[in-house]
Amino acid sequence: MRGAETKGFLEVDRIEKNYGAMKAVDRVSFSLAKGEFLTLLGPSGCGKTTSLRAIAGFETISGGKISIDGEPVSDPANNIHLPPERRQFGMVFQSYAVWPHMSVAENVAYGLHNLKLSRAERDQRIRRVLAKVGLEAQLDRPATMLSGGQQQRVALARAIVYEPKVLLFDEPLSNLDAKLREAMRLELRRLQAELGITSLYVTHDQEEAMVVSDRVIVMRGGHIQQIGSPSDIYDRPANRFVADFIGSSNLLEAKVLRCQGKAAFVETAVLPGAEIACATVGALEPGSNVTLSFRPEHATLSVEPASSDQNVLSGHVSGRINMGSHLDYRVAIGKAEVRVSAPRSVEIPLSQNVAVVLDRDRSLALAS
Repeated sequence: MRGAETKGFLEVDRIEKNYGAMKAVDRVSFSLAKGEFLTLLGPSGCGKTTSLRAIAGFETISGGKISIDGEPVSDPANNIHLPPERRQFGMVFQSYAVWPHMSVAENVAYGLHNLKLSRAERDQRIRRVLAKVGLEAQLDRPATMLSGGQQQRVALARAIVYEPKVLLFDEPLSNLDAKLREAMRLELRRLQAELGITSLYVTHDQEEAMVVSDRVIVMRGGHIQQIGSPSDIYDRPANRFVADFIGSSNLLEAKVLRCQGKAAFVETAVLPGAEIACATVGALEPGSNVTLSFRPEHATLSVEPASSDQNVLSGHVSGRINMGSHLDYRVAIGKAEVRVSAPRSVEIPLSQNVAVVLDRDRSLALAS
């Protein structure tokens, strides 16, 4: 769980990583509170893995500073670069990095090789951490006889057995099948909350980020696009990229007609004259171009005339997919098509004219 008492346990201050003229990471800043679970999320090439490797000490940074508990570990301006083994970070890799010629206990013991512990203390730590990850009964089992999920638990146990200051995860679940990945997300979250380990996680999987994180950092092109809780990121995306990348969003080009408090009134390019009231993200001016964003579950379908012309987009049903738990309708509006979720009890035939009614509090005008 996120710790409120200690802010900035890990500080990343305007770090840069350049490869020639290419900026893989461009002036990225964030802080990680003690006990917090923070995730770097984004598509391939966004800079998330490079940032993690720089924090771990596997990459030197071109500029900026990284500090842990107030002490700099990377600061090129002052010629500081602590090697990975001196940073007291644990790391769980995508490939597990489990030694096939060792037993479960021997793999976990590898994380203790730099500590001066008695055999009794070492064995006690190994048993304790294997019990935490549910592998105490597999203590002497060869690593080659473990399933993928069990190997990932061994990798996690090895990373936490020496009680690191920060635990780093580099897409640790990407090699698991979908059902096991879902179970391991919940297991990781439970363990992190139980142990209170400060954790930094990297993934391209938005659902994974939403499940495990206290906060999420969305990255693109070496820059941070938004930092917030999972619900903040989903419900109040900062821009079109975040709205499009996180979950499913309908995105329509629009123009601001007028503003009133925290609300904007817009008309879309595909249906001029239809006024849509929506919430705003940032300051907007009348006449400015925006993107109208709304989630499929934040609109409803009606075959009856709407009670009000406001917040209605008129169109016809162009497609319908049974998703099991609900129906996913496609509605053609002019030259655009939007998605609307509906209960399975709401069956509307193809080509039927419908009104798409938008929730004004959950539809957003995003600056273009």
